[in-house]
Amino acid sequence: MSGMTPEQEQGQTSRGLFEPMVLRGLRMRNRVWMPPMCMYAVDARDGKPTPFHYQHYVSRAMGGFGMVIAESTAVTPDGRISPEDLGLWNDDQMNAWRWIVDGVRGTGAAFGVQLNHAGRKASSYAPDCGHGPGTVPGDDGGWPVVGPSAVAFGDYALPRELGVDEIHGIVDRFREAAVRAVSVGFQMIQIHAAHGYLLSEFLDPLVNQRTDEYGGSLANRMRLLLEVVDAVRGVMPEDMPLTVRISATDWAKHGWGVEDSVNTANELRGHGVDLIDVSSGGIVDGVSIPVEPGYQVPFSRYIRHRTGMPVTAVGLITKPKQAERIIDEGRADAVEIGRAALRDPYWPLRAAHKLGVPRDSIPYQRPYLRGAWRD
Repeated sequence: MSGMTPEQEQGQTSRGLFEPMVLRGLRMRNRVWMPPMCMYAVDARDGKPTPFHYQHYVSRAMGGFGMVIAESTAVTPDGRISPEDLGLWNDDQMNAWRWIVDGVRGTGAAFGVQLNHAGRKASSYAPDCGHGPGTVPGDDGGWPVVGPSAVAFGDYALPRELGVDEIHGIVDRFREAAVRAVSVGFQMIQIHAAHGYLLSEFLDPLVNQRTDEYGGSLANRMRLLLEVVDAVRGVMPEDMPLTVRISATDWAKHGWGVEDSVNTANELRGHGVDLIDVSSGGIVDGVSIPVEPGYQVPFSRYIRHRTGMPVTAVGLITKPKQAERIIDEGRADAVEIGRAALRDPYWPLRAAHKLGVPRDSIPYQRPYLRGAWRD
């Protein structure tokens, strides 16, 4: 149903936070999503999920989220944000995901995965690891980084400019990772084109200084993203939704802006993308971002209004009534509860109670009904 809101698809008028949502053939039990958040928890540095990841994702699924999206999952070893990141570049990683996918889906939640290449921000130190931000050196398990141009992110390592053949190879790696994601049972794929990782680096005019077919005009700068979308969509079942996460703005003068995002979203709709996950920032260093509750929601509302595409809103959405208003006022089709979900895996169950959802409509797991929220 690319390009159409769930209500247009179903002829519904209700937009409550706990109303079901449909994208293509996937029905989600509500509009509360857990966004992809890096855990930096692969201590073996082999890209394979661990029992920690099972606990992390299944507990949020039991907590009532309609959609859970697995964190940035690299399509190549050198596409990891950190050495401790997850991957889907080989079959061992795919097979290690199976019990987690089965566990999440068994709760009634939908499970998606975000595919990514970190570009010039790869090989980074994980937060809270005893190092400041920056590039991990080779003798500590790091690797050389690449990007659209030889332009560094702040004090990070200078990337090597990718050749055209290498760019085509990265498109192939996204396709292969998508094949594994479908095989293992993920129900949605998200392509990460935000936060200063490779695909958003190509989009941004302050980062992409190429003069070939992948640089210059907006059409050229979005070429790689569209090639990746086509490659991924081409190996997905027709009824499986494809979403793209974008940074609506890089918050920098003469940089990427919301009108660029609108134009890109319209292009993506024509290539089989079903929803835009609207975030912002992370692309260029040293900018001032006015962080406050719901600070990115105006971008999701604007993109939804200008394109007619379903969108999600994210960014310091923490209160049930705040989330409900975003949906009721048509500013987004789903809300993503990020850091608040790290504090409270059962945020949706508590929110549903506070919003007056009947208890038999709240997605409790049967063994937990005795502990249901009560007035």
